[in-house]
Amino acid sequence: MAGYRTYSATPRDIHRDWHVIDATGQTLGRLATQIATLLRGKHKPIYTPHLDTGDYVVVVNAGKFRVSGNRLTDKIYYRHSQYPGGLKAVTMQKMLETHPTRIIEHAVRGMLPDTKLGRAQFKKLKVYAGPTHPHERHIAGLKKQQEKKQTVAATETPAKEA
Repeated sequence: MAGYRTYSATPRDIHRDWHVIDATGQTLGRLATQIATLLRGKHKPIYTPHLDTGDYVVVVNAGKFRVSGNRLTDKIYYRHSQYPGGLKAVTMQKMLETHPTRIIEHAVRGMLPDTKLGRAQFKKLKVYAGPTHPHERHIAGLKKQQEKKQTVAATETPAKEA
């Protein structure tokens, strides 16, 4: 057992991908856990708890998720202005009409660590109410890089030993 070493990723080992997730018809909680897993990097074999090994996540159609039960009318989001009597309460239904992206952001934020690391991971989340987003260029560039690596790997032939 003496020969085994625990692997710990370093910042130069981290490669970030871009994921586009369509929220249409997906349950809010399951969608949020899927997003949080990608943001933290737990889907990668190089996952290291103290480093941000996660990917960028773009969520489109943010207002078209599903919730079960009476959550639209019963769930209440609270915030406080820090002034006396400054407690504000908004139902999920009202929030969905006014700011649909905040619901997904709130759900995902609760699944990330409450530290500097969690704030850094949360910054890689991009949520949009409609089907379009301004990150096509990043995703297209990443796909070109991956295709280039695959063609280079396919053209390289292993050297034969004499």
